[in-house]
Amino acid sequence: MLSMQQKHIYNEIEGTTLQNWQDWKWQVRHSIRDLERFEKLLNIKVPQKIRDAYESISAKFPMSITPYYLSLINTEDIKNDPIFKQSFPVIDELRVLKTDMSDPLSEDRDSPVPGITHRYPDRVLFLVSNTCAMYCRHCTRKRRVGDVDSIPGKKQIMKGIEYIRNTPQIRDVLLSGGDPFLLSDDYLDWILTELRKIEHIEIIRIGTRTPVVLPFRITNELIEMLKKHQPLWINTHFNHPREITATSRKALRMLADAGFPLGNQSVLLAGVNDCPRIMKSLVHKLAYNRVRPYYLYQCDLSEGLSHFRTPVGKGIEILESLIGHTSGFCVPTYVIDAPGGGGKIPVMPNYLISWSTNKVILRNYEGVISTYKEPDSYEPTFCDRDCDNCDKYLQLEDAEEYKAVGIEKLLADYDDAISLVPANNPRYKRRK
Repeated sequence: MLSMQQKHIYNEIEGTTLQNWQDWKWQVRHSIRDLERFEKLLNIKVPQKIRDAYESISAKFPMSITPYYLSLINTEDIKNDPIFKQSFPVIDELRVLKTDMSDPLSEDRDSPVPGITHRYPDRVLFLVSNTCAMYCRHCTRKRRVGDVDSIPGKKQIMKGIEYIRNTPQIRDVLLSGGDPFLLSDDYLDWILTELRKIEHIEIIRIGTRTPVVLPFRITNELIEMLKKHQPLWINTHFNHPREITATSRKALRMLADAGFPLGNQSVLLAGVNDCPRIMKSLVHKLAYNRVRPYYLYQCDLSEGLSHFRTPVGKGIEILESLIGHTSGFCVPTYVIDAPGGGGKIPVMPNYLISWSTNKVILRNYEGVISTYKEPDSYEPTFCDRDCDNCDKYLQLEDAEEYKAVGIEKLLADYDDAISLVPANNPRYKRRK
């Protein structure tokens, strides 16, 4: 069922049918990129102050909104609408502070080959697409918004794959961009196939905002292709409860039913979700749809984002409203992605008040203060750091589930034994 607003947009775009409205490629082709079309499709006039600034802003940071996401804007209160704020250019984006940076996370400096950011020891970020379904106004890679949409060719992608293949400590690859789900099924299948050929790659993750802004991209064909490459982890990016619709819930259900672990990474945005009640509603809705709240990001120091940034104390307040007040798996980790490429630093409320030789003093979410008694005598196992020759308890291989004996041993398909020989059998002694 289409909403009244969707029907209006649907009717205003010439030649629209229900079939092509639900076609993700049609949605991308008909993305809204100019003010006049924005106003026409929503049947509104934006405030004059916003109109006056639009051209100068969009020249530096262009606008692109899918018809689907546009249809979620509350036209009765556009200035306070969280969908509008995340998708429409405003004059504050041209305010650049001295502390703002074009590449605050030093992704380019930590890039050994094009498309790869190698910051952590055992994992890399692999930018496989320069295309997004929508230009989010709070994007940390805002420096790239406005570049001509493009898809890196196989030659460039292979350079990234070769770097991963030649760096055996890498076990985890995060595909991002742009949005990897804006690639064709075949091209993404090829990338995943090449990565799966690398023996030391255990985990592949995909970061995508399509369930939020382009949920029609989650098709049966995409699902079937992705299932060939398990284990795959998929992280998406819902920032507000209003982004969770019947269509987005269907997309999440398709992914969850196919067996993909789902996570969500929200950004703390002033005027959008910087409210404990909003965030609690969001994490509850996510969990109900089988999406684990993973990270809550402090807004980065990218150029044009200063109006979105909150004090760190606001994030701590939100965490205080969640910890102990809802299920533990509904509480995301609040992180600051350190400027200069320092990586994600968790920032949490302080529950450890004090400690001594054998006691720690803790407080809980209610403010109750408790003592935890530590052992009077703790004898750590001596460790000479020679892990390769450890003869104590460094047993890291999977446990054997069955150790059959007797006749069961001969019947078991997983055991190669062909006979049972009594102890001290003379004939077997002679063989030795």
